[in-house]
Amino acid sequence: MPSSISPVQLTCEYFTNPIGLGVRQPRLSWKLSAPGRAALQSAYQVRVAESPEALGGEHNSIQVLWDSGKVVSDQSAHVSYGGPGLRSGQRCYWQVRVWDAADQPSDWSALAFWEMGLLEAGDWQAGWISPDWDEDTTQSQPAPMLRRAFTLDGPVQAARVYVTSLGLYELCLNGRRVGDGLLTPGWTSYDHRLQYQTYDVTALLREGENALGAFLADGWFRGNLGFERNRNTYGDRLALLLQLAVTYADGRTALVTSDEQWRATTGPIRMADIYNGETYDARLELAGWAAPGYDASAWKGVRRLDRNMGALVAQTGPLVRRHEQIKPIQIIHTPAGETVFDFGRNRVGWVRLTVQGPAGTTITLRHAEVLDQQGNFYTTNLRHARQTVQYTLKGDGGQEVYEPRFTFMGFRYVAVDGFPGEPNLDSLTGIVVHSDIPSTGSFECSKPLVHR
Repeated sequence: MPSSISPVQLTCEYFTNPIGLGVRQPRLSWKLSAPGRAALQSAYQVRVAESPEALGGEHNSIQVLWDSGKVVSDQSAHVSYGGPGLRSGQRCYWQVRVWDAADQPSDWSALAFWEMGLLEAGDWQAGWISPDWDEDTTQSQPAPMLRRAFTLDGPVQAARVYVTSLGLYELCLNGRRVGDGLLTPGWTSYDHRLQYQTYDVTALLREGENALGAFLADGWFRGNLGFERNRNTYGDRLALLLQLAVTYADGRTALVTSDEQWRATTGPIRMADIYNGETYDARLELAGWAAPGYDASAWKGVRRLDRNMGALVAQTGPLVRRHEQIKPIQIIHTPAGETVFDFGRNRVGWVRLTVQGPAGTTITLRHAEVLDQQGNFYTTNLRHARQTVQYTLKGDGGQEVYEPRFTFMGFRYVAVDGFPGEPNLDSLTGIVVHSDIPSTGSFECSKPLVHR
């Protein structure tokens, strides 16, 4: 008689099929699916192997890394891997079966996997690089752009890029953005614990010429921080650490790292700050700068930074991502004569600007949570935080769309100044961002005020 329950939704360290894990004994979890109520797991068995084929039958024990055997337990969360020590970059496949209250086993679950990151400081062949110029770090500076071209001499089977920064980064490969995480690598005590992210970039690479590109920005590392407007809290030089590991289809491997072959310049992001916002001049965009074939010979070089690699840790929590797009519900003309977009309720994120107009036109967007008693834009509660975005049009005759990269705001209201012509409700779109934590429940009642 088959079991009445089956294991589903397998996760490892709370993630589905994660790559870049830094936990040496990953914790495995699953949920139970059953046709009726009061179903019970009385035992489980977990198997882990380095290939799907090794888990294809009942008689592959030699190829299996770890087999828990039948464990009499109702535990279905945080079952720690108990096999041999894991190595950097190792891919492990796993599956589970369970026994019900009548001691009937289920079928084996569908396969899941996890992949290790770089577990030792010595696994990093890359070095820290920083633009080869000096800055006045007492105030915000233009965001550096870093680039490196490289050549691959065969078809690619798999590729992983491990990357982090002092400050914030956004990475591109062959002109396409790598990943969808925002404000990476996040905020930690950088001297003691600096997260790196791992991305599968196999599909972005090609045989022949390739190019990597990265924006850097101040973020929490050296931007304005705290009510006293302190700067350079963790350091005063932005830097990039990157290691691209490539496996060719014929089994050969190659590494591309952050080294002296990179070039650096500045471009359209003239200022980016967590508290103060972002200033962007579209006239300074460099078309194709992160794609193959771009001529960066006029760019400056980079310099090496000597920094402890022992503080590096794999990403442990969910990344910040876009979660919702919202439209304004009305445009208000305040008693003070300001044009203000009302998004209905307070959100965290930024707005996407859609505009068309002459080159050199600068639009200013200020963000606030409330209006004052007279209905005017109110920012006194923000203290010294400006929460201001400025965008200067390139004016090429087409529609221009802009979102900031390296800041975020808490806002319901956005005051718009300098807009060419008359803005409408389609001119701004709210982008809600937060850590990518799944919703576990919801609440409804008859009172609109409670909902808000």
